This record gives sequence, structure tokens and C-alpha cells, in this order.
Amino acid sequence: MRRGKGAKGRFAPFSPKVATELDRYIRMRRRHVSPEVTQLFVGGHIKTFGYWALAATLRRRAKEAGIEGFHVHLMRHTAATRWLRAGGSEAGLMAVAGWSGRQMIDRYTGASASERAAEESRTLNLGDL
Repeated sequence: MRRGKGAKGRFAPFSPKVATELDRYIRMRRRHVSPEVTQLFVGGHIKTFGYWALAATLRRRAKEAGIEGFHVHLMRHTAATRWLRAGGSEAGLMAVAGWSGRQMIDRYTGASASERAAEESRTLNLGDL
């Protein structure tokens, strides 16, 4: 990502499946968009597809799918929680999310902290000492 919040660039990892779909999208996009448009994602009547267009599109799709109360920012909470549940490090999460302070981890994953602590306790097996 070239520029995120606070104009900070950051590493944005994605899976091989996402790479395949991005490749497919880029091939299809070449047939529909002028070559001078350098943005990866473009909208219908506008040249760029930024945060607000993405948020509106995701809200509309969530509503069509019957998901009530969807907010695009909840995806950051979900991603952060899944990262830690899968065993990812806090430092890695901070780097990917573009956070410069540890307090953001607590803000985004606070709701699942007790669940992660219980799982960590079971894994450590400290009760068997």
C-alpha cells in the first residue's frame, strides 16, 4: 500500500488465492479501462475507487446479503482478532495494520482478549505443574 492513514506506506500481505484473483481482475480490467489510469481499483463513472466508494459498496453488499449493522471498519477488528487467534505476533499485526502504538491492539482486539487468554492458558498447560 503506497499511502495509508497518516500518509504512511505499509506492507499488505495476501494469500496465493488473492494473488490469483488479483491477476484475473487485472487481466479483465485491461479490456475495460484506459491504459493511462494507474489506480488498481476503479469505479464506474469515477476514475478512482477510494475508501468511501469501497465502504458504500461493502455496505450495499452486506445489506443485500441480509447483514444488519455492517460497518467497513469492523473488518479491521475482525482481521486483528483473527491474526492473533491464528498465532500471529503483536509486532506483525502492528506492522500490517500500520499501528505505531501497542494501545491499538487493545482497542481492536479487546473484545476477544479473554477468549485468547483462556486458549493460551490451555496451551501452556501451567495447571499441570
